[in-house]
Amino acid sequence: MNILALLQQRFTPAVSALAGEVQPLLAMIRPAQDPRFGDYQANFAMSLGRQLDKPARDVATQIATDTKLDDLCHVPDVAGPGFINLKLRDDWLEAQLCAAACDERLGIAPTSQPRTFVIDYSSPNVAKPMHVGHIRSTVIGDALYRTLQFLGHRVISDNHLGDWGTQFGMIIYGFKHFADRAAFKANPVPELSRLYRLVSRLVDYRESLAAAPALQQRLAAKIQELETAKQLPAPVDRAAAKKHSQQLSQLQDQAKKLQEELADLQKKIDAVETDEKLKPIADAHPGIDHAVLAETAKLHEGDAENLKLWHEFLPNCRDEIQRVYKRLNVRFDHELGESFYHDRLAPVVEDFQKKGLAQDSQGAVCVFLDGFDTPMIIRKKDGAFLYSTTDLATIAYRRETWNPDAILYVVDHRQSEHFEKLFAAAAKWSAGKVQLVHVKFGTVLGEDGRPYKTRSGDTVGLEGLLDEAVAQALAVVQENSPELTPAEQRNVAETVGIGGLKYADLSHDRESDYKFSYKKMLQLNGDTATYLQYSYARCRSIFRKAETTPAAVLASGGQVALGAPQERALAIQLLRFEEALAMVEADFRPHHLTVYLFDLAKTYSSFFEHCPVLRAQTESQKQSRLLLCDLTARTIATGLRLLGIGVEEKM
Repeated sequence: MNILALLQQRFTPAVSALAGEVQPLLAMIRPAQDPRFGDYQANFAMSLGRQLDKPARDVATQIATDTKLDDLCHVPDVAGPGFINLKLRDDWLEAQLCAAACDERLGIAPTSQPRTFVIDYSSPNVAKPMHVGHIRSTVIGDALYRTLQFLGHRVISDNHLGDWGTQFGMIIYGFKHFADRAAFKANPVPELSRLYRLVSRLVDYRESLAAAPALQQRLAAKIQELETAKQLPAPVDRAAAKKHSQQLSQLQDQAKKLQEELADLQKKIDAVETDEKLKPIADAHPGIDHAVLAETAKLHEGDAENLKLWHEFLPNCRDEIQRVYKRLNVRFDHELGESFYHDRLAPVVEDFQKKGLAQDSQGAVCVFLDGFDTPMIIRKKDGAFLYSTTDLATIAYRRETWNPDAILYVVDHRQSEHFEKLFAAAAKWSAGKVQLVHVKFGTVLGEDGRPYKTRSGDTVGLEGLLDEAVAQALAVVQENSPELTPAEQRNVAETVGIGGLKYADLSHDRESDYKFSYKKMLQLNGDTATYLQYSYARCRSIFRKAETTPAAVLASGGQVALGAPQERALAIQLLRFEEALAMVEADFRPHHLTVYLFDLAKTYSSFFEHCPVLRAQTESQKQSRLLLCDLTARTIATGLRLLGIGVEEKM
């Protein structure tokens, strides 16, 4: 039951009679911040009063009178300058909860207007192990997939794997020149990962050496420009002085950015030149950056040797990432990687040229787009295609195959410009009405506020992150639940550890960065998965103590009857579940659901403290409270399941 949507529906006729544009006004109906003023509050009368040039109180009174609410609410209270305060009827709340108690979907009906969504998330390069940077895309995408599917939409998940391109050129070159064949035969993935890291460092070294001189010149020129600007007489005019100060600040920022870029290059150079083992290898392979591109080109052109190696490497790489997905309980409907679209890239470019949407620029084929300083390149002058070409081919395939209403790309915010250009180019290319959405997200930070790394500065491996989360969860479980068997403790630790890792990510607005902390994510109190999982287990333990089941309570005629304020508060919170899901759907932000679940758990805690269940005053009150416990447990379990997080019966 979506109470908010129901109230908006009820107010629509009366508001429509007075206003042309209704939706912005109906959006001003919200849950009340203070329960003294009711359960919901309609605040649109002040805005509407200004439009009509009428007293807001009179407008509020007229709308409240003309709106049918008597079966749902007590008589509306018009307060202050025109607030309409609404208090839900207890008998209506009880009826909704009794219906939910008998419904496996908790009273949430599938949408009457289903859409087709394609969600593109995770998308790792299979040539190297998954790392902490993949956690956000994977869990956000999975939560959206589960939630939209639960709401009744047709949802298709497509893991756009990086199974082609330069990363495999690196592995092929590495395998031909540096492979330990015995190690590869014994355990292929670690050896392929080693080769990738080795060649990647050598390529970075060569590219850094080549780029450093030009960058040094740009930095010197920028510093000279800054010094010249500093020596100019300060303008007397205030506006000119402000402009001059802004120019100096901009030049300083530009110089600082160039210094940082140069420092990064020098760090890569020094890392090789100070390494006694790596430097001789680098010297022996002076053209490795160009050689890797050549191996990549040969692969793309169908070279028999390189294709054979690629077919040999790929299954091992994919098995590796599937093991991680299995632990995360994440699955995909499709995993169409970059290689799937290889034969479709040339036709994309040809079609853009045929329709006059692309033109040659210095030998490359480019799409020039309004509002962007630089074009989107879809074929380089050497004939190579780019990510943008593959993404356009992917959009075309998804439209042809699934005819989606929307395609969601759950990708790092740093790719924003790429997607802005991609969506603009796709809109020019086809008149299709598919909605393209970049579901962007921020960065996982360490306690120091910097991107989460190991002590050595390497990116943290995702499987290692999972192992550590489970290990730390096991310590918490062993301390707090010594009565569980070792096997039970391990099962709980896996559920709690991985659930805590996911929730720590999902509980933040996806566009914000967040600081990762094992200690905080496993706390038994506070906004954590562990707290919610414990709340669920506590609900279930009550039934074990009562030696009954929810089905038995219902079979005996149990009904929800609200008496204490804490019972009523819990009832309203339970019925707001669908509102939270609607918020997730509206802007693709799973943290709306975590906020709701945490509020539900806190409300249940207050109910549990003030409303004895097994020691209730009457049998009917006991049954009612047992049903409230069951509804709470099922709502928490369902909400966590939609976030990809499990629960345990005992904790």
